Amino acid sequence: MKLVLVSAGLSVPSSTRLLGDRLTAVVAELDAAVQVQVVELRELAVEIAYNFTNGFPGRALAAAIEAVTAADGLIAVTPVFSASYSGLFKSFFDVLDMEALEGKPVLIAATGGTARHSLVLDHALRPLLSYLRAVVVPTGVYAASEDWGAQGLAERIERAAGELVALMTGITGTQHVRETAVDDAPVEVGGFAVVPFEQQLAALRPAD
Repeated sequence: MKLVLVSAGLSVPSSTRLLGDRLTAVVAELDAAVQVQVVELRELAVEIAYNFTNGFPGRALAAAIEAVTAADGLIAVTPVFSASYSGLFKSFFDVLDMEALEGKPVLIAATGGTARHSLVLDHALRPLLSYLRAVVVPTGVYAASEDWGAQGLAERIERAAGELVALMTGITGTQHVRETAVDDAPVEVGGFAVVPFEQQLAALRPAD
């Protein structure tokens, strides 16, 4: 499976990229088959701007769009600016085709200077990704400056990563589910029950 990390961090080093790396590391621990690719939006800023003016992506931007479109799952991380996602983060998702994220599992995360901006996950990122018809995992991860090294962040990362792995496996691992299921019983992956599609469909049929 292919996982793409989209990081909108601007500085080097970046706490936004650090949070993304911690999330991808846990996902890779939970599923060794995951291959991770990183898209640094800071490096694509000029090409994103040109794309708005001429309608054509440059070579690096086109490669990033292709990677995101072909991914089995996505981790999207942004710093907080003016109580919302950054303009660079929004601009990248604006240049994607509307179908690029349809049905794709996405883990949302953000970094900021204060815990007061934690609602950015549900008030900004979740509506944006839901509008693009992505499947956003229930747990988002916000890291304020005081969260690094403090209790609680590691647990949120573990929970969110587990939810993403469960969704990615349930959507892309249909064959694996069929092979490991016994008598059509749900298979547990990352702490979540993955029910084969045939079983879900059968439950909707009226009884004879």
